[in-house]
Amino acid sequence: MEKYDVIIVGSGPAGMGAAFSLLESGKKCSILMLDKTPYSTGGMRNDCKMNFTFPIGFPLEYWEENTANHYLEKVTAFLKPTILPKSNIETYQKRAERLGCSLLEIKQTHLGTDGGLQLIKELQKKLSDAGVTLALGETVTGIDNVNKFITTDKREIGYKNILIAPGRQGFHFLQEIMKALGVNYIDNVVDVGIRVETRIEHYPIVKDYYDPKFYFPEKVRTFCTNSGNAHVVREKYTTSRGDEWFSVNGHAFKADENKNNGLVNFAILKTVRFTEPLASGQEFAEHLGLMAVLMGGGKPLMQRVGDFRMGRRSKESDFNGDLYDFKPSLVGASPSDISLAMPSKILRYIWSGMKKLDTIVPGILHPSTIMYYPEIKLYANKPQYIDNHFCVQKNVYFAGDGAGTSRGITGAWASGIRAAEGIIENLD
Repeated sequence: MEKYDVIIVGSGPAGMGAAFSLLESGKKCSILMLDKTPYSTGGMRNDCKMNFTFPIGFPLEYWEENTANHYLEKVTAFLKPTILPKSNIETYQKRAERLGCSLLEIKQTHLGTDGGLQLIKELQKKLSDAGVTLALGETVTGIDNVNKFITTDKREIGYKNILIAPGRQGFHFLQEIMKALGVNYIDNVVDVGIRVETRIEHYPIVKDYYDPKFYFPEKVRTFCTNSGNAHVVREKYTTSRGDEWFSVNGHAFKADENKNNGLVNFAILKTVRFTEPLASGQEFAEHLGLMAVLMGGGKPLMQRVGDFRMGRRSKESDFNGDLYDFKPSLVGASPSDISLAMPSKILRYIWSGMKKLDTIVPGILHPSTIMYYPEIKLYANKPQYIDNHFCVQKNVYFAGDGAGTSRGITGAWASGIRAAEGIIENLD
């Protein structure tokens, strides 16, 4: 059986952050990085938008501001981002404050999907050149921490330390690992909402601030804004029973005036925190997703704002001509009525946020604006950690969005560094 000093499961930003931190430590150790896909996963593949200001990306139950800023300095020093300029922020902030809302001023960079893929290639080459073994396209199927080995779909591999960092799409996988290890966790938080798509002239703030972070009452916020050559996409999820459903998402390619489609998209999400007797926020989210694909004939839903305000469903004929003068960037969505699929309380808060946003940035509620549903973020895994390095058992560490330690690329990278520091102590 092959054996490594450190196995890292997941090749996204948390795994990358940990791997480079281990290499920079100067400790002599063998490192294996595994991923079930034949390519690196994580947020760097999709739009590659990064935020470098606390608290964006840092769940407050795990990060104090001083601690987060310490690790952000490390992330910034390694990635060397080019921070995007901003202008006219005070005007929007004053409008927001009058409505009891806030606009956070965040340091950001945006590489785009194509720029992100190039960055991943460069990072993987650096890891490989430094002696890290990359095993992409290999799926972990089990773990035995008593005898210190994992099982994959190809082999058994021994380890001294292991970091499991599968990201949001590995949410269910991580729960299976926790059950196998006997790690206690809670799963009671989920973000549910819509993705909004419109013309840039209806949301001109993006000319001043690429990804504006608005926070509204009732735990509603904007998230992941994309503009220029921007597109809405769908992501497939599979339940433990094998049922498939889709969550929408958005991305953009790097700025190129020759390829600009003139559109902007962003999510507006409501954070829902459940208490007893609900057992699983993930299962609640899955039921919402399954309801949507049932209504959409196997597709996510979309509806024009003009139809929504009139209380009628959208039809194919509503997506061209006159006021409805741009085609949806997501072809694989079904015209429908999202009010039949989204819980009314969540929809009410989302719509309240939309109206406030239209007052701050007039134009977003233009009749042509499209609302896609569902956009669901599964951040709810909250394992019982036993130290500050996200250790769950001796020699076993978790990190990243799927493990609840982060919400985005920079937070995930920081949590990977923090976990690696715990591993480095074990290598002494």
